[in-house]
Amino acid sequence: MKVVAFNGSPRQKGNTAEIIKIVFEELERQNITTELVQVGGTLLRGCTSCYGCYKNKTKRCVITDDPVNEWIEKMLSADGIILGSPVYFYDMTSEMKALIDRAGFVGRSNGRMYKQKVGAAVAVMRRAGAVHALDSMTHFLSSMQMYIVGGTNHVISDKIGDVIEDDEGVRSMKTLGQNMAFLLKMREAYLSRHHAE
Repeated sequence: MKVVAFNGSPRQKGNTAEIIKIVFEELERQNITTELVQVGGTLLRGCTSCYGCYKNKTKRCVITDDPVNEWIEKMLSADGIILGSPVYFYDMTSEMKALIDRAGFVGRSNGRMYKQKVGAAVAVMRRAGAVHALDSMTHFLSSMQMYIVGGTNHVISDKIGDVIEDDEGVRSMKTLGQNMAFLLKMREAYLSRHHAE
């Protein structure tokens, strides 16, 4: 089993990456492979509403001058998907929004191709906005008909590195990893039974 996480922060080694790694530690304890993909800081265009993905149905976005198609392939090959973002003006980053819009439109145009995968969203906030950011990312998971791992799913932080000082937040990330591992194993067991029939 494999989980791929997408870091929407432009800081590759910032607090969002740190909390994703905490979740990863719990997944890896359950022998689940993990991969972290850097999305933030990448020059991404949003969806242009060209409907090329509906016309072509190739499981790819027609925009090919950025890594979105590579990331869509990573989503397809994974059993679980984590979306992570710091809070920017009470929401996720623009790069995360661009990824969601394009990967989501491709997913819808190809029969909701991420359905029945396990998904989770995590956020880092300084003061407020985490609920809205989590809601935005979770809407993607829900729209794709994925199994969503719930929980508090956010931490409080101000400066790079101090995310680990939020004891409750760190515990919630560990719990998220444990619950995600549980759902992944339940999914695997179901798929094994289904294919055996």
